[in-house]
Amino acid sequence: MTRPLVFITGASSGIGQALALRYHRAGWRLALVARRVDAVQQWAAAQGIPSADVLVLAADMRDVAATTAAGRACIAQAGLPDVVIANAGISVGMDTDDPADLEVMRATFETNNLGMAATFQPFVGPMCDARRGTLVGIASVAGIRGLPGHGAYCASKAAVFAYCESLRGECRPHGVKVVTIAPGYIDTPLTQRNRYRMPFLMAPEAFADRAFAHIAAGATKRFIPWQMGVVAGALRLLPDLLYDRLLAGRPRKRRQHE
Repeated sequence: MTRPLVFITGASSGIGQALALRYHRAGWRLALVARRVDAVQQWAAAQGIPSADVLVLAADMRDVAATTAAGRACIAQAGLPDVVIANAGISVGMDTDDPADLEVMRATFETNNLGMAATFQPFVGPMCDARRGTLVGIASVAGIRGLPGHGAYCASKAAVFAYCESLRGECRPHGVKVVTIAPGYIDTPLTQRNRYRMPFLMAPEAFADRAFAHIAAGATKRFIPWQMGVVAGALRLLPDLLYDRLLAGRPRKRRQHE
C-alpha cells in the first residue's frame, strides 16, 4: 500500500495494456478496469505480475453505475490512486444518412465521453480533499478536425479536449492535475483495420513510455508522437476550402457492419 497506484480503464488491449505494463515495470500497483476480467487476469499472470500487485475490476464504460462502482471499489480495496487514466474508447465509422449509425454515435459518446466522466467521478472529491492526484484523459489527434465518415469519433475526441480543459480549471485550485494525452496513430486493434495511410505509426510500448513521462511531468496536454502535434496544428490553420480538398477521396473509417 506504500507504493503508488494507477487506475486504468480499457486495460484489456492496446494502449491500456501497454500503459499498465509500463507502470508495473516502474514499480506501481495496478487497478485495471475492463469488460473482460478473465482476459486481463490471464494477461497479468502471463506478464509475471504478482496477483497482490493488480486489482482487476469489471465495468462497461456505457454503464455509469458500474463504472463509478469500479472506482469506489478501487478506493475501498487498494486505496486512493495517484494516477487515474480514462483510456477506454471505441472508434467506429458512421454515415449520418444511415439511421442505424445514430446508435453508433450514441455508443461512441457514451463510451468515450460519459464513460470518461464516470471514470473520474469517484476520485475527484477524494483527490481534492487530499490535495493530490492526477486525472488523465486519452483524447486523439482526430479530435482536432473532423474526418469524413468518422464524425462520431472525431466529435467525441474533440469533446475530450474541452472536457479535460474544463476539469483542469476545476481541480487546479485543489492541487489535482488533469492531463490530456492525444495519441496519433498507434498500432492497436483499433487502428489495424484502417484502410488509409497512417503517418508516424507508433508501437503501443513506445507510446506508453512517452505518456508515462508526460504524466509524471504533470504536462497539461501532449500529442504523441510529437510530429502528430505539428500536423494537427497545421491542419487547424488550414482554411476550410483547402482542408476539404485535402481530404477529398480519402478512404473512410470502417463502419460497424464492415
